[in-house]
Amino acid sequence: MEIYLIRHTTPLVENGVCYGWADLDVTETFEEEAKIIKQYLPQNVQTIYSSPLQRCSKLAEHIFPNEHILYQYNLKEINCGQWELQKWDDIPKHEIDPWMNDFVNVVIPDGESYVDLYERVTKFFLETIDKKETAVIVAHGGVIRSILSYITNTALIDSFNAFALHYGCVIKINITEQNFHHTILSNIPTKKEKHKPS
Repeated sequence: MEIYLIRHTTPLVENGVCYGWADLDVTETFEEEAKIIKQYLPQNVQTIYSSPLQRCSKLAEHIFPNEHILYQYNLKEINCGQWELQKWDDIPKHEIDPWMNDFVNVVIPDGESYVDLYERVTKFFLETIDKKETAVIVAHGGVIRSILSYITNTALIDSFNAFALHYGCVIKINITEQNFHHTILSNIPTKKEKHKPS
């Protein structure tokens, strides 16, 4: 049994802006990125799941134009609450400092913690495994890191260092008798990511 994880293509947003549930569009490089993604996917996919946010739904519909796509709330990115679409540098220090010190457990105002995200994502992932189908999941960086953290027993606090996921990355998970093995099929930085300020 195989599950393919796909991160959405480059979102239409400035560098340095906080976003999670904000329904961002994609950039003009969408078709070029989607073409690269498509070459890593098998022909025999049984089920396609996607986050309902358009940066994922557009990709799922483009790659699988004749297939029924199941949109899943639990595949949405972390809810950034009051911080949505604010520049990180503009978020008040008294709000962001506790989160920066413990981004795993501290809840973003009117949003979620990383643990909240992880719990809803792993619940969905375990339900998907139970169906024993070859599936594709089109989702977000936080969602994919949550799944990879679960299958590798990686602590959430270490997940950003352990899993550097670029836009449009494709990861295959082989599942046998509840044993997991993942392979990164494609993980190339986009032009936008190559020019991100450090």
